[in-house]
Amino acid sequence: MPPGQNRQVVLKSRPVGVPQSEHFEIVSTPLAELKPGELLVRNDFLSVDPAMRGWVNAAANYADPVAVGAVMRSFAAGHVIASRNPAYAENDRVMGMLGWQEFAVTDGKAIRRKVGEPDLPLSLSLGVLGLNGVTAYFALTEVGEPRPGDTVAVSTAAGAVGSAVGQIAKIAGCRTVGIAGGAQKTSLCLSEFGYDAAIDYKSADFERDLVAACPNGVNMYFDNTSGHISDVVLRQLAKGARVVICGTASVPSWEPWPEGPRVERHLLNKSARMQGFLIWDFEHRYNEAVTRLAAWIRSGQLRYREEILDGLESAPDAIAGLYRGENLGKRVISVRHG
Repeated sequence: MPPGQNRQVVLKSRPVGVPQSEHFEIVSTPLAELKPGELLVRNDFLSVDPAMRGWVNAAANYADPVAVGAVMRSFAAGHVIASRNPAYAENDRVMGMLGWQEFAVTDGKAIRRKVGEPDLPLSLSLGVLGLNGVTAYFALTEVGEPRPGDTVAVSTAAGAVGSAVGQIAKIAGCRTVGIAGGAQKTSLCLSEFGYDAAIDYKSADFERDLVAACPNGVNMYFDNTSGHISDVVLRQLAKGARVVICGTASVPSWEPWPEGPRVERHLLNKSARMQGFLIWDFEHRYNEAVTRLAAWIRSGQLRYREEILDGLESAPDAIAGLYRGENLGKRVISVRHG
Protein backbone atom coordinates (compact mmCIF):
# COMPACT_ATOMS: atom_id res chain seq x y z
CA MET A 1 0.00 0.00 0.00
CA PRO A 2 1.58 3.34 -1.05
CA PRO A 3 2.09 5.85 1.79
CA GLY A 4 -0.40 8.62 2.45
CA GLN A 5 2.08 11.35 3.44
CA ASN A 6 5.31 12.59 1.93
CA ARG A 7 7.97 14.53 3.83
CA GLN A 8 9.77 17.07 1.67
CA VAL A 9 12.57 19.62 2.02
CA VAL A 10 11.40 22.86 0.40
CA LEU A 11 13.15 26.16 -0.24
CA LYS A 12 11.90 28.53 2.45
CA SER A 13 13.66 31.71 1.34
CA ARG A 14 16.02 32.82 -1.41
CA PRO A 15 19.71 32.74 -0.39
CA VAL A 16 22.49 34.94 -1.66
CA GLY A 17 25.56 32.78 -2.13
CA VAL A 18 25.76 29.47 -0.30
CA PRO A 19 22.36 28.31 1.03
CA GLN A 20 22.25 27.73 4.79
CA SER A 21 19.95 25.56 6.89
CA GLU A 22 17.59 28.48 7.58
CA HIS A 23 16.78 28.71 3.87
CA PHE A 24 15.01 25.33 3.97
CA GLU A 25 12.20 23.70 5.89
CA ILE A 26 10.74 20.20 6.09
CA VAL A 27 7.04 19.89 5.34
CA SER A 28 4.58 17.02 5.07
CA THR A 29 2.15 16.81 2.14
CA PRO A 30 -0.39 14.20 1.07
CA LEU A 31 0.36 11.89 -1.84
CA ALA A 32 -2.30 11.81 -4.53
CA GLU A 33 -3.31 8.65 -6.36
CA LEU A 34 -1.27 7.88 -9.46
CA LYS A 35 -2.61 8.96 -12.81
CA PRO A 36 -2.16 6.86 -15.96
CA GLY A 37 1.49 7.04 -17.03
CA GLU A 38 2.79 7.93 -13.56
CA LEU A 39 4.92 5.97 -11.09
CA LEU A 40 5.78 6.35 -7.42
CA VAL A 41 9.42 6.14 -6.34
CA ARG A 42 10.55 5.59 -2.76
CA ASN A 43 13.73 7.63 -2.52
CA ASP A 44 16.45 5.77 -0.64
CA PHE A 45 19.32 8.22 -1.23
CA LEU A 46 19.39 11.94 -1.98
CA SER A 47 22.34 13.67 -3.61
CA VAL A 48 24.17 16.74 -2.28
CA ASP A 49 26.16 18.56 -4.96
CA PRO A 50 28.01 21.89 -5.18
CA ALA A 51 25.90 22.82 -8.22
CA MET A 52 22.83 23.02 -5.96
CA ARG A 53 24.07 26.39 -4.73
CA GLY A 54 23.46 27.81 -8.20
CA TRP A 55 20.05 26.14 -8.46
CA VAL A 56 18.64 28.14 -5.53
CA ASN A 57 20.19 31.56 -6.20
CA ALA A 58 18.10 34.18 -7.96
CA ALA A 59 20.29 34.49 -11.06
CA ALA A 60 19.60 31.60 -13.42
CA ASN A 61 22.64 29.86 -14.90
CA TYR A 62 21.97 26.75 -17.01
CA ALA A 63 18.71 25.94 -15.16
CA ASP A 64 15.85 28.04 -13.81
CA PRO A 65 16.14 28.74 -10.07
CA VAL A 66 14.21 26.55 -7.67
CA ALA A 67 11.07 28.45 -6.71
CA VAL A 68 10.56 29.51 -3.10
CA GLY A 69 8.16 26.98 -1.60
CA ALA A 70 9.15 24.24 -4.06
CA VAL A 71 10.84 20.93 -3.27
CA MET A 72 14.61 21.28 -3.45
CA ARG A 73 15.84 20.07 -6.81
CA SER A 74 18.27 17.18 -6.56
CA PHE A 75 19.17 13.81 -7.94
CA ALA A 76 17.86 10.89 -5.94
CA ALA A 77 17.93 7.10 -6.21
CA GLY A 78 15.34 4.64 -5.06
CA HIS A 79 12.85 1.89 -5.88
CA VAL A 80 9.59 1.99 -7.81
CA ILE A 81 6.84 0.98 -5.37
CA ALA A 82 3.82 1.57 -7.62
CA SER A 83 3.50 2.11 -11.34
CA ARG A 84 0.91 2.98 -13.94
CA ASN A 85 3.66 3.50 -16.51
CA PRO A 86 4.40 0.48 -18.74
CA ALA A 87 8.11 1.38 -18.93
CA TYR A 88 8.59 0.81 -15.18
CA ALA A 89 7.70 -2.05 -12.87
CA GLU A 90 7.58 -2.35 -9.11
CA ASN A 91 11.02 -2.88 -7.55
CA ASP A 92 12.87 -1.28 -10.48
CA ARG A 93 15.88 0.65 -9.18
CA VAL A 94 15.95 4.15 -10.68
CA MET A 95 17.76 7.44 -10.34
CA GLY A 96 16.85 10.88 -11.59
CA MET A 97 15.93 14.44 -10.71
CA LEU A 98 13.47 13.34 -8.02
CA GLY A 99 14.11 15.99 -5.36
CA TRP A 100 14.80 16.14 -1.66
CA GLN A 101 11.79 14.16 -0.50
CA GLU A 102 10.85 10.72 0.78
CA PHE A 103 8.72 9.85 -2.25
CA ALA A 104 8.48 11.17 -5.79
CA VAL A 105 5.64 10.95 -8.28
CA THR A 106 6.76 11.26 -11.89
CA ASP A 107 5.59 10.49 -15.40
CA GLY A 108 9.06 9.11 -16.06
CA LYS A 109 10.60 12.26 -17.56
CA ALA A 110 12.50 13.00 -14.34
CA ILE A 111 14.17 9.59 -14.35
CA ARG A 112 17.60 9.55 -15.93
CA ARG A 113 18.08 5.80 -15.99
CA LYS A 114 17.19 2.46 -14.50
CA VAL A 115 20.05 1.39 -12.28
CA GLY A 116 21.34 -1.82 -13.81
CA GLU A 117 24.30 -2.70 -11.60
CA PRO A 118 22.80 -5.07 -9.00
CA ASP A 119 26.25 -5.98 -7.70
CA LEU A 120 27.07 -2.36 -6.76
CA PRO A 121 25.47 -0.13 -4.08
CA LEU A 122 22.48 1.95 -5.24
CA SER A 123 24.04 5.07 -3.69
CA LEU A 124 26.82 4.96 -6.29
CA SER A 125 24.28 5.98 -8.94
CA LEU A 126 24.41 9.45 -7.33
CA GLY A 127 28.20 9.62 -7.17
CA VAL A 128 30.87 7.75 -9.07
CA LEU A 129 28.19 6.11 -11.27
CA GLY A 130 26.10 9.27 -11.39
CA LEU A 131 26.51 12.96 -12.06
CA ASN A 132 29.98 13.14 -10.46
CA GLY A 133 31.57 10.18 -12.19
CA VAL A 134 29.99 10.90 -15.56
CA THR A 135 31.13 14.53 -15.29
CA ALA A 136 34.67 13.40 -14.50
CA TYR A 137 34.67 10.95 -17.39
CA PHE A 138 33.45 13.24 -20.17
CA ALA A 139 35.04 16.47 -18.95
CA LEU A 140 38.42 14.76 -18.75
CA THR A 141 38.33 12.55 -21.83
CA GLU A 142 36.35 14.73 -24.26
CA VAL A 143 37.30 18.27 -23.21
CA GLY A 144 40.67 17.71 -21.53
CA GLU A 145 41.91 15.19 -24.09
CA PRO A 146 44.47 13.45 -21.85
CA ARG A 147 47.61 12.12 -23.51
CA PRO A 148 50.06 9.57 -22.05
CA GLY A 149 52.77 11.39 -20.13
CA ASP A 150 50.71 14.54 -19.54
CA THR A 151 50.85 16.21 -16.15
CA VAL A 152 47.25 16.70 -15.04
CA ALA A 153 46.52 19.03 -12.10
CA VAL A 154 43.12 18.73 -10.41
CA SER A 155 41.57 21.11 -7.88
CA THR A 156 39.27 19.71 -5.14
CA ALA A 157 41.16 16.53 -5.91
CA ALA A 158 39.71 14.54 -2.99
CA GLY A 159 36.12 15.44 -3.84
CA ALA A 160 33.53 13.36 -5.64
CA VAL A 161 34.45 14.65 -9.11
CA GLY A 162 38.14 15.35 -8.55
CA SER A 163 38.95 11.93 -7.10
CA ALA A 164 37.45 10.26 -10.18
CA VAL A 165 39.26 12.66 -12.53
CA GLY A 166 42.63 11.80 -11.02
CA GLN A 167 42.08 8.06 -11.32
CA ILE A 168 40.75 8.20 -14.88
CA ALA A 169 43.74 10.34 -15.84
CA LYS A 170 46.02 7.64 -14.39
CA ILE A 171 44.21 5.00 -16.45
CA ALA A 172 44.93 7.21 -19.49
CA GLY A 173 48.66 7.13 -18.67
CA CYS A 174 48.99 10.61 -17.17
CA ARG A 175 50.93 11.88 -14.19
CA THR A 176 48.49 13.37 -11.67
CA VAL A 177 48.86 16.23 -9.19
CA GLY A 178 46.02 16.69 -6.73
CA ILE A 179 45.21 20.03 -5.09
CA ALA A 180 43.18 19.85 -1.89
CA GLY A 181 42.71 21.67 1.41
CA GLY A 182 44.49 20.33 4.49
CA ALA A 183 46.66 17.39 5.45
CA GLN A 184 43.80 14.90 5.69
CA LYS A 185 42.58 15.50 2.16
CA THR A 186 46.02 15.63 0.57
CA SER A 187 46.84 12.35 2.32
CA LEU A 188 43.63 10.86 0.93
CA CYS A 189 44.67 11.90 -2.58
CA LEU A 190 47.82 9.84 -2.24
CA SER A 191 46.63 6.84 -0.25
CA GLU A 192 43.14 6.28 -1.70
CA PHE A 193 43.07 7.88 -5.12
CA GLY A 194 46.59 7.22 -6.37
CA TYR A 195 47.75 10.75 -7.17
CA ASP A 196 51.46 11.03 -7.91
CA ALA A 197 51.65 14.21 -5.85
CA ALA A 198 49.26 16.13 -3.62
CA ILE A 199 49.49 19.79 -2.64
CA ASP A 200 47.73 21.74 0.11
CA TYR A 201 46.42 24.98 -1.36
CA LYS A 202 46.09 26.39 2.16
CA SER A 203 49.85 26.25 2.61
CA ALA A 204 51.90 29.43 2.45
CA ASP A 205 54.17 27.54 0.04
CA PHE A 206 51.39 26.48 -2.34
CA GLU A 207 52.91 27.99 -5.48
CA ARG A 208 56.39 26.75 -4.67
CA ASP A 209 55.05 23.24 -4.05
CA LEU A 210 53.09 23.29 -7.30
CA VAL A 211 56.17 24.30 -9.30
CA ALA A 212 58.15 21.51 -7.65
CA ALA A 213 55.43 18.96 -8.44
CA CYS A 214 55.11 20.13 -12.07
CA PRO A 215 58.69 20.83 -13.21
CA ASN A 216 57.67 20.73 -16.88
CA GLY A 217 54.46 22.66 -16.36
CA VAL A 218 50.81 21.61 -16.34
CA ASN A 219 49.52 20.03 -19.54
CA MET A 220 45.93 19.86 -18.35
CA TYR A 221 44.24 21.67 -15.49
CA PHE A 222 40.88 20.37 -14.30
CA ASP A 223 39.39 23.39 -12.55
CA ASN A 224 36.66 22.84 -9.96
CA THR A 225 37.27 26.05 -8.00
CA SER A 226 38.28 29.15 -9.96
CA GLY A 227 39.77 31.86 -7.70
CA HIS A 228 43.21 31.85 -6.10
CA ILE A 229 43.98 28.19 -6.82
CA SER A 230 43.38 28.69 -10.52
CA ASP A 231 45.37 31.93 -10.59
CA VAL A 232 48.40 29.98 -9.35
CA VAL A 233 47.93 26.99 -11.66
CA LEU A 234 47.47 29.12 -14.78
CA ARG A 235 50.93 30.59 -14.28
CA GLN A 236 52.34 27.07 -14.65
CA LEU A 237 50.63 26.04 -17.88
CA ALA A 238 52.77 24.19 -20.41
CA LYS A 239 52.75 24.81 -24.15
CA GLY A 240 49.47 23.60 -25.63
CA ALA A 241 47.80 23.12 -22.26
CA ARG A 242 44.07 22.48 -21.90
CA VAL A 243 42.03 23.98 -19.05
CA VAL A 244 38.68 22.37 -18.25
CA ILE A 245 36.27 24.62 -16.32
CA CYS A 246 34.01 22.32 -14.34
CA GLY A 247 33.16 24.43 -11.28
CA THR A 248 33.70 27.76 -9.54
CA ALA A 249 33.32 26.68 -5.91
CA SER A 250 35.64 29.33 -4.45
CA VAL A 251 33.66 32.29 -5.81
CA PRO A 252 31.00 33.29 -3.24
CA SER A 253 28.87 35.26 -5.70
CA TRP A 254 28.91 36.32 -9.36
CA GLU A 255 26.93 39.49 -8.65
CA PRO A 256 28.65 41.84 -8.91
CA TRP A 257 31.09 40.20 -11.32
CA PRO A 258 34.32 39.50 -9.39
CA GLU A 259 37.55 40.98 -10.68
CA GLY A 260 40.92 39.27 -10.57
CA PRO A 261 43.98 38.29 -12.60
CA ARG A 262 43.36 38.09 -16.35
CA VAL A 263 43.86 34.73 -18.05
CA GLU A 264 44.27 35.88 -21.63
CA ARG A 265 48.04 36.35 -21.58
CA HIS A 266 48.62 32.89 -20.10
CA LEU A 267 46.51 31.29 -22.82
CA LEU A 268 48.09 33.36 -25.59
CA ASN A 269 51.71 32.80 -24.62
CA LYS A 270 51.26 29.07 -24.11
CA SER A 271 48.94 28.42 -27.09
CA ALA A 272 46.58 27.03 -24.48
CA ARG A 273 42.82 26.73 -24.48
CA MET A 274 40.15 26.97 -21.80
CA GLN A 275 36.74 25.36 -22.18
CA GLY A 276 33.70 25.04 -19.94
CA PHE A 277 31.90 21.77 -19.32
CA LEU A 278 28.23 21.02 -18.62
CA ILE A 279 27.06 17.45 -18.15
CA TRP A 280 23.87 18.17 -20.12
CA ASP A 281 25.95 18.43 -23.30
CA PHE A 282 26.71 14.71 -22.97
CA GLU A 283 23.34 13.54 -21.67
CA HIS A 284 22.78 11.31 -24.71
CA ARG A 285 25.97 9.36 -23.85
CA TYR A 286 25.31 8.94 -20.13
CA ASN A 287 25.08 5.14 -20.20
CA GLU A 288 28.34 4.88 -22.13
CA ALA A 289 30.18 6.50 -19.25
CA VAL A 290 28.41 4.45 -16.56
CA THR A 291 29.38 1.21 -18.32
CA ARG A 292 33.06 2.20 -18.37
CA LEU A 293 33.06 3.50 -14.80
CA ALA A 294 31.34 0.38 -13.42
CA ALA A 295 33.89 -1.85 -15.14
CA TRP A 296 36.75 0.12 -13.58
CA ILE A 297 35.16 -0.16 -10.13
CA ARG A 298 34.81 -3.94 -10.48
CA SER A 299 38.43 -4.26 -11.65
CA GLY A 300 39.72 -2.14 -8.75
CA GLN A 301 41.05 0.62 -11.02
CA LEU A 302 38.54 3.17 -9.75
CA ARG A 303 38.07 3.71 -6.02
CA TYR A 304 35.47 5.88 -4.36
CA ARG A 305 34.53 7.24 -0.97
CA GLU A 306 31.07 8.16 0.29
CA GLU A 307 29.88 10.26 3.20
CA ILE A 308 26.32 9.20 4.05
CA LEU A 309 24.25 11.58 6.18
CA ASP A 310 21.40 10.11 8.19
CA GLY A 311 17.84 11.16 7.52
CA LEU A 312 15.95 14.00 5.85
CA GLU A 313 16.69 16.21 8.86
CA SER A 314 20.34 16.40 7.77
CA ALA A 315 19.42 17.91 4.39
CA PRO A 316 18.97 21.65 5.20
CA ASP A 317 22.61 22.13 6.25
CA ALA A 318 24.10 19.65 3.78
CA ILE A 319 25.00 22.07 0.98
CA ALA A 320 26.56 24.59 3.37
CA GLY A 321 28.63 21.74 4.82
CA LEU A 322 30.07 21.04 1.38
CA TYR A 323 31.29 24.62 1.11
CA ARG A 324 32.73 24.45 4.62
CA GLY A 325 34.84 21.56 3.35
CA GLU A 326 33.44 19.05 5.85
CA ASN A 327 32.88 16.12 3.52
CA LEU A 328 35.35 13.43 2.55
CA GLY A 329 34.05 11.89 -0.65
CA LYS A 330 30.63 12.01 -2.22
CA ARG A 331 27.97 13.37 0.16
CA VAL A 332 24.57 11.63 0.06
CA ILE A 333 21.60 11.54 2.41
CA SER A 334 20.12 8.21 3.45
CA VAL A 335 16.33 8.51 3.73
CA ARG A 336 14.72 6.76 6.68
CA HIS A 337 11.30 5.31 5.96
CA GLY A 338 9.10 4.50 8.95
